[in-house]
Amino acid sequence: MTFKPFKRVPALIAFAVIGLVCLLRCLNFEALDSLEAKTYDLRVRVAAKAHPPAATNLGFVFMDENSVRAVRDGSVGFNVGLYWPRQVYGRLISELKQQGAKTIALDLIFAELRPDQGAVQMADQTNLIDSDEYFAQEIRRSSNVILAVTKDIVPPPLFLTKAAYLGHIATDADSDGKLRRAEAFRTYRNWHWAFRQVETNSDFGVDLNNIRIEQKEIILLRSTEDPIHVPLDSEGNFDLEDFGGKKLPPGIPRKAKPFTEERVWHMGIVLAASDLHLDLEHPDIDLPHKRITLHGPDGLRRVIPVDQNGYLYIDWCLPPTDRRLTTEPIESLLGQAYKRLQGISEGITNRWRGKLAVVGSSALAGNNLTDRGPTPLFKDTLLVSAHWNVANSILMNRFVTRSPLVLDCMIILLLGVLAGACMWEMRILWATSLVALLAAVYIGFAFFIYVRTRYWVPLLLPLAGAVLINYVSLLVWRLLFEQAERKRVISVFGTLVSQKIMDVLLATENLSLVGARREVSVMFADVRGFTELTDSSQAKAVAFAREHKLSGAAAESFFDEQAAEILATVNVYLGLVADMIINHDATLDKFIGDCVMAFWGAPLPAPRHAACCVRAAIACQVAIHSLNGERTEENKRREAENATRVAAGQTPKPMLPVLALGTGINTGMATAGLMGSAAKTKNYTVFGREVNLASRLEGLSGSSRIFISESTYQHLLRDEPDLAQRCVPQPPQKVKGFADLVNVYEVPWR
Repeated sequence: MTFKPFKRVPALIAFAVIGLVCLLRCLNFEALDSLEAKTYDLRVRVAAKAHPPAATNLGFVFMDENSVRAVRDGSVGFNVGLYWPRQVYGRLISELKQQGAKTIALDLIFAELRPDQGAVQMADQTNLIDSDEYFAQEIRRSSNVILAVTKDIVPPPLFLTKAAYLGHIATDADSDGKLRRAEAFRTYRNWHWAFRQVETNSDFGVDLNNIRIEQKEIILLRSTEDPIHVPLDSEGNFDLEDFGGKKLPPGIPRKAKPFTEERVWHMGIVLAASDLHLDLEHPDIDLPHKRITLHGPDGLRRVIPVDQNGYLYIDWCLPPTDRRLTTEPIESLLGQAYKRLQGISEGITNRWRGKLAVVGSSALAGNNLTDRGPTPLFKDTLLVSAHWNVANSILMNRFVTRSPLVLDCMIILLLGVLAGACMWEMRILWATSLVALLAAVYIGFAFFIYVRTRYWVPLLLPLAGAVLINYVSLLVWRLLFEQAERKRVISVFGTLVSQKIMDVLLATENLSLVGARREVSVMFADVRGFTELTDSSQAKAVAFAREHKLSGAAAESFFDEQAAEILATVNVYLGLVADMIINHDATLDKFIGDCVMAFWGAPLPAPRHAACCVRAAIACQVAIHSLNGERTEENKRREAENATRVAAGQTPKPMLPVLALGTGINTGMATAGLMGSAAKTKNYTVFGREVNLASRLEGLSGSSRIFISESTYQHLLRDEPDLAQRCVPQPPQKVKGFADLVNVYEVPWR
């Protein structure tokens, strides 16, 4: 049921909830974002199971516990412990290059030079070369190596200058510890070689991570000595001769910048860019609009969606076990490199031609090689897999894109309005089913669109907020409001209408009880003979009291018994009439003494209200006639019984009164609504000129007759012509309160 207040309050509730949820989305609380991220994880796992298309030129060279044992036992040409000399990686790079690897990305940290690692004997068996030098030499020869950079660690210049590319390998997990995103690029300070020389000289005790940069100088802080002040000119340059205290060789400029800010891209982006020949030096970086555009040859470009901080979501679709990923342990490649040195060709596979190889750890936890952590795919994932998954996104031009704030709010608004509409317009059971269906459809849509396009629309706030909170709020309101309205309707109509009408009333929307103009058919049915019965009964009671000399409390008790008998008699007749009327779907208005008033056509419309009213009147007359027949037969039995009782000196039983019914019916427009005091119980009734005419016709009807007006007769001609043809016209009647004569018809019922 929807009543007038229900149209305003639920709308306010629904839009207040929608507004609150949109506000929460705008404020972007970390706790809510963390919960939303968990729904994202579910989609990532479903998408991974769908086996989306992926690049086939990606590969993983892994190091694990077996690799450590193989290098230690000499089976691959080395006999060293866990801390491998740089020549091991030099051999690896050389072998991958020999096998045709297109790019080699080393997810390994080379923080400093290690001159203690000994020399490497070259192929001619005569020349010896330092292990670090050998590693740098192989980097230069391969010309396709990506070296790893972290926030605090940059490879030494010996390696840095030989590498084809640099790639940062930072893994910034979310607040719940899961790695979902990768920073597209980072900037780091590339210090001038003079500053690096100072840092490497232990006599100075300088750490380039511990400095202060002022407007006119750079201050190198030291733990035990006074800081070193390096003056800067107006253009921010320092003087190399003043800084070093020595005259510079010819050709070296005296002035230089102390450092340059250089951009280092994520290793996965660098890996893909090397394959597609994307220009990483001249990108279009538009963080306000959350995108980075990389350009390549022949109009090729990749638009990478990022957040406001420059992070992109990793499309975790290639786990290390994926068959499309070329995988091989490092000891296998080292073993093949060892065979090449010995001139053995057997067992060399050349699996890496044209591949983009990522070299990293796959060791289990609790090991110095461990590089594992939780991701949306698994609780324990090889974090090195982020690199080839990022590269795969760029190669396949498939990126995880999160919906913007405006679209999120539109989704919240749409789902909130739909959930509110369901709860507003429908029965609670149907509304609950539709709200559940709405939620299920949206969840299915969110998963489907992510699996197909990697587009991430929110689930938490639209469902938990716009749908669930709206549903619960409106459900509570409806339960409270509708129960109150249900009680109100039942209190007004509970004993006045049939159960069928009551059910319709309780289910009807826009039910107005405050006053409305309706076409109704009104019936007055009066029990004839009740006044005479009352008068004669009172006269007999007075005579009996005198005869038996009753007085005081005894007399009052006797008179009360007589009144109760009279009331019981009239209630038998009135109750029977009321039952017949209600069974014919009327609204029982009131009892006026020994008269019953009822009407059809309000509060619910009834197209055949006149015919229903007349049929109810006939049913009442038939029921009264049947009742009178039963009472007449009972009186005959009592007469016979009383003769015996009088002969025996007993008091005879009283005769049952036999009463009749007079009925008046009129059809017309009347005002219907609740009438009465605002503080007291109100009665739903009809009033007006047409109601008065029905009352007057009842007064004219006499005993056991049904009188109807001209308007009721016309309705019968339309709805029940057979019954109308049997009606008997009466002489026009002069009715009190009406200036013109009134046409009257009698309805036969016997």
